[in-house]
Amino acid sequence: MKIFSWNVNGIRAVLKKGLFQPFLDKYKPDVVCLQETKAERGQFEIDLPDYCEYWNSAVKKGYSGTAIFSRQEPLSVVNGYPREFAQGFTFADELQRDSAEEGRVMTAEFKSFYVVTVYTPNAKDDLSRLSLRFKHWDPAFLAYCRQLEKTKPVIFCGDLNVAHTELDLANPKPNRGKKGFTDEERAGFQNFVDAGFVDTFRLFTQGNGHYSWWSHFANSRARNIGWRIDYVLVSAKLRGAVKSAEIHPTVLGSDHCPVSITLDA
Repeated sequence: MKIFSWNVNGIRAVLKKGLFQPFLDKYKPDVVCLQETKAERGQFEIDLPDYCEYWNSAVKKGYSGTAIFSRQEPLSVVNGYPREFAQGFTFADELQRDSAEEGRVMTAEFKSFYVVTVYTPNAKDDLSRLSLRFKHWDPAFLAYCRQLEKTKPVIFCGDLNVAHTELDLANPKPNRGKKGFTDEERAGFQNFVDAGFVDTFRLFTQGNGHYSWWSHFANSRARNIGWRIDYVLVSAKLRGAVKSAEIHPTVLGSDHCPVSITLDA
């Protein structure tokens, strides 16, 4: 089973460039999780006869949003955090807004596991959203995944908007303390690992030079001056089922590229 995650930075732009269908034709994913779709389903034409489609579009036009396409119909699909879950946290209204109104979280339930796609809020250049993220979003998302784990294992993937270690960005020293590489954001990611979730890419590939996002400036992508901020993590119970984990930098259409795992499921 091949599960792909891709921040498309606007599904309409990728479709207009004619790059989405070739991606599907080449890789033939079983599940595709998208982030930053920036559109509602009725705003574009797309023909996916082999997939069931599920969309969680933001209320704000042209902003955020997630989607899941699956060859196999899920048992259930939930947009955002369930209200009864979110109400257990401080800043419950903000969590509900971010996960549902901004379309940042979707959960598809399959027979043997859950697939969760997430578009984690950016801390912003002035770090004005860092406190909300570190104190509320990251702990709530981890708690949500752990709650799902009580029923069956979890695969969560998406743009987590953080480089975990210095190996996950080309220029760590000048970026230390800036959005995406603050101590708080990195600690939030480490909490996932400490809770038993496995960064699948690091099961197979070590070292630096492996990135999933590049700035539009200074020809960064061609020079591979990037960041690894897109991930697929799995519950510890699924660790042995993960047969490969890859980054696909040759797939164009967005400032991010897809990341994937192949699962023996």
